[in-house]
Amino acid sequence: MTAYLDHASTTPLRPEALEAYASAAALTGNPSSLHSSGRRARAAVEESREALAAAVGARPSEVVWTSGGTEADNLALKGLYWARRAADPRRRRVLVGAAEHHAVLDVAQWLAEHEGADVRLVPVDAVGRTDLDALREALADGGDEVALVSLMWANNEVGTVQPVAEAAELAHAAGVPLHTDAVQAVGHLPVDVAAAGVDALSLSAHKFGGPVGAGALVLRRGTPLVPLLHGGGQELGARSGTLDAPAARATAAALTAAVTAMPEESARVAALRDRLVAGLLACADGVVLRGDPVLGPAHRLPGNAHVTVAGCEGDSLLYLLDAAGVECSTGSACQAGVPRPSHVLLAAGLDEREAAGALRFSLGWSSTGADVDAALAAVGPAVERARRASAPARGSRGRRRPPAAPVAGTVAS
Repeated sequence: MTAYLDHASTTPLRPEALEAYASAAALTGNPSSLHSSGRRARAAVEESREALAAAVGARPSEVVWTSGGTEADNLALKGLYWARRAADPRRRRVLVGAAEHHAVLDVAQWLAEHEGADVRLVPVDAVGRTDLDALREALADGGDEVALVSLMWANNEVGTVQPVAEAAELAHAAGVPLHTDAVQAVGHLPVDVAAAGVDALSLSAHKFGGPVGAGALVLRRGTPLVPLLHGGGQELGARSGTLDAPAARATAAALTAAVTAMPEESARVAALRDRLVAGLLACADGVVLRGDPVLGPAHRLPGNAHVTVAGCEGDSLLYLLDAAGVECSTGSACQAGVPRPSHVLLAAGLDEREAAGALRFSLGWSSTGADVDAALAAVGPAVERARRASAPARGSRGRRRPPAAPVAGTVAS
């Protein structure tokens, strides 16, 4: 039996989503066609758009369907940057949180290398929360040169919830739009686009029980955006391409189910997480909880338990746990297999050796107490074995230095 504790990477498809996808996929019709089959497909897309908008506090006209969170982040950052720069060529500065997902950081780097962007990293504190004073100073220092701010809603590695509404208020006071990568938050935390005041929000279906390869960018009405894709002019010209009616149906069904169950489900998952955290801290010396130690929904994702284990390599622990039937991760699945410390942990002030022992356990809607029991039974022996194996290596050579920072500059804290 396998204990799956990697829901932050992808969570199992919800039954509601599978049923919605199967029923929609059995029908024929391009949503842009004018005949009966096309109109039926269009109705499925628009009903799904309305359901998704209602779940995140937005208008249906503000939902742009995408292939997932990465495309939504690319569309937001590049589209906002190009639109803002076209309106005023001075607007070349891009402010992003230092602990963002690579779907944001790598886009920022691309803009710096190919589009002349002046990218600045806004620092985080020891729990991975963005420094609002540093953001305020960066906005004041940038003057009319700031094109946009991008700040994730909740961190994908350590689970820390970010001060998005406060950051949006600061950005708007400076006349700057704010994008938030809410891939980890939607379906797990209350997310209200209008209440938070954000201008663009990215989400991905497979993080809340929808299909892989589906997502959306929620773009506040009136926000200028240059599209990435050109062709048929779908999505009011923001994202050309034939719309995937079955994926839209499944996404909306999964999110509706997640939001409906959220009050009870979040409490249940958080209780499992709290038991897991307590057990991890007691299983061996040198295990430290990372991210916000306040295990409440205003501070940390309900399913996130991120620790570092002194004297161990996270990859070694991962493989040992996998062999024991416990599946977790060392951080973002998008960076899995890359032999370097987490940029999130380094930004939070850990050194390379501390960051090397990272393990992320993440729970979701299908998690059970048996999953937690299996993890706690396996972690202690895995830590003991990993320490025995790594002791000679630590004595003979140092860790390789990580690559250079992915973007141009850093805002001083």
